[in-house]
Amino acid sequence: MKKIVVFFILLIASLGQAQILEPVKWTTSVEKLSDTEYLLISKATIDKGWHLYSQNVPDDGPIPTLFTYENSNDNFMLIGSTQEEEGHTVNDPVFEMEIKYFEESATFKQKVKLKEEIKSITGVVEFMVCDDTRCLPPTEEDLVFYISGSPSTDIGTSESTAPVDNSVANNILYGITPDDINKAETSCAGENLMVVEADSKAKSLWSIFGLGFLGGLLALLTPCVFPMIPLTVSFFTKKSGKDKSAGISKALLYGFFIFAVYILLSVPFHLLDSVNPDILNEVSTNVWLNIVFFAIFVFFAFSFFGYYELTLPASWVNKTSRGENAGGLIGIFFMALTLAIVSFSCTGPILGSLLAGSLTADGGAWQLTAGMAGFGVSLGLPFALFAMFPNMMNALPKSGGWLNTTKVILGFLELALAFKFLSNADLVQHWGLLKIEPFLIIWIVIFAGLALYLLGKIRFPHDSPIKKMSFVRLAGGVLVASFVVYLASGFRFNKETNTFTSLTLLSGLAPPVTYSFIYPQDCPNNLECFKDLKTGVAYAQKVNKPIMLDFTGYACVNCRKMEEHVWSEQRIDNYLRNDYVLISLYVDDKKELPQEQQIMVNRINGGKRKLENYGHKWANFQTQYFQTNSQPYYVLLNPNGTKILNEPVGYMPNENDYAKFLECGLEVFEALQKE
Repeated sequence: MKKIVVFFILLIASLGQAQILEPVKWTTSVEKLSDTEYLLISKATIDKGWHLYSQNVPDDGPIPTLFTYENSNDNFMLIGSTQEEEGHTVNDPVFEMEIKYFEESATFKQKVKLKEEIKSITGVVEFMVCDDTRCLPPTEEDLVFYISGSPSTDIGTSESTAPVDNSVANNILYGITPDDINKAETSCAGENLMVVEADSKAKSLWSIFGLGFLGGLLALLTPCVFPMIPLTVSFFTKKSGKDKSAGISKALLYGFFIFAVYILLSVPFHLLDSVNPDILNEVSTNVWLNIVFFAIFVFFAFSFFGYYELTLPASWVNKTSRGENAGGLIGIFFMALTLAIVSFSCTGPILGSLLAGSLTADGGAWQLTAGMAGFGVSLGLPFALFAMFPNMMNALPKSGGWLNTTKVILGFLELALAFKFLSNADLVQHWGLLKIEPFLIIWIVIFAGLALYLLGKIRFPHDSPIKKMSFVRLAGGVLVASFVVYLASGFRFNKETNTFTSLTLLSGLAPPVTYSFIYPQDCPNNLECFKDLKTGVAYAQKVNKPIMLDFTGYACVNCRKMEEHVWSEQRIDNYLRNDYVLISLYVDDKKELPQEQQIMVNRINGGKRKLENYGHKWANFQTQYFQTNSQPYYVLLNPNGTKILNEPVGYMPNENDYAKFLECGLEVFEALQKE
């Protein structure tokens, strides 16, 4: 029964994807201002969940709304520009710029002055709309403004519906017709794609919890926290006197309240997330915030090196210390809060790393909570355990110079991470300053400095003289030096990709190897891709590999999210790099088509249009052949491009789901090969 229900859910979802979407309807009206002056009014009614972009969008942003008015006979003149409503202005997380858009409805007004009496004015509006998961290609609609005062007219049906023979056009443009493309008889797609999603989210939260736990362990080994363990445990055991159970229960509460304090730190982010689900991603991808993170991490690093001390205001410590005198649960809570405040100089940078890392991941506030929970558990657990078993403290190492060494090591790591955030800003703004070459050089210098520090060649203000090199320190120095050699191997030339060798350990940290001064590349993540259908199909036939059609756009926000956050994952990258021929078709490419390809074609929902640029060509291909017009949209085909291997998908930010989709296509392709 469960499988039947899941099947129908998938069927309904797939039918919902494969459709021509028309979320904007245009109407026109005219307002008379005087005998010769009129106001041409264009109103867009926008479906819920979609947004229409403003006329004014910065360069390199999405496609703006554009109005043109036909005036070949010079019988009227435009007064000023087309005016629009206030709309919504946000910092877009992918384009990294302020972008204005409209929801539900938008009204545009253009003032004109007639030079002679005319019955109507015609125009065209070009526009682009997106929702939270997809964008539609730029669309043009004809506008008719009746000066004689006719009622508002729905423009959606104003276009001529005279039939056009598409068969000749399809062969010229694409080499195949829609009838040539068939669905595979078997498919491995099914309930797994739905079941895996919940499992992968749970695994992701546990992995973030684990990273937070590791961060808490590192914080324990710093001079701000480690000496507090015996002092605090001693306080509880002495205060309880002979009643050991009371001391244990209080210590357990103390550990729990430490955990609770760090959980509470994530609550404001849930409030922000409920107001705007995309706000955490918007914050994390903001170019100026990345620069701020860079500056803060450098500041943290030099604090760890011992050049200055980071402390929260003394008044905070005094207030929480006074709260400890309340006794009972409240007093224990304020003791935990005091620990969090006085240890900030050591825990702050680690928490900052956790915060920045969580905000850039899918899942937002819940992943931050999972990380904070892991941090709080590992920080609070030792206090509870040592209070229950005081004799265990005899096994703890004594405080000493090794605590400062731990801080300095963390300082080097913070400094390295700082350049990851500067790299984010550089990539988004296309400054071209921190490409792969300078990034690798900076990291080599940082980790070479760490290796020299561990080997005793560099000292910082609070370091004690090294009388004898310990085995742990020597082994650490050798290990870090080996990592420096590994970083240097990133400068090896890869003949297959015609760029530097990509380093697996730096995936997601370093800029892509395609972002290079010496060997720049054109395709995402240094993949080999084709931007022409016929060329890509010919290559797929030559190497006998299945095709992945990637319907995308330069201004498609979620296309960039998929490329940056899903395609970059090692498993997905392996499939796209080794098992598929990638053909990326940009539906908003404004490059003009050759004259022989600028032909009239039928629209799938009626009417006709002339294909003038490559964006028109690929948008028409998607709608005519696959009955959908949203991006991103991924179709897996056999090498001839004549058989769909499994159900196409759209925006799918879950790595496991996307991997199942690609694996399914390979299974069907291999089965077809055996027939």
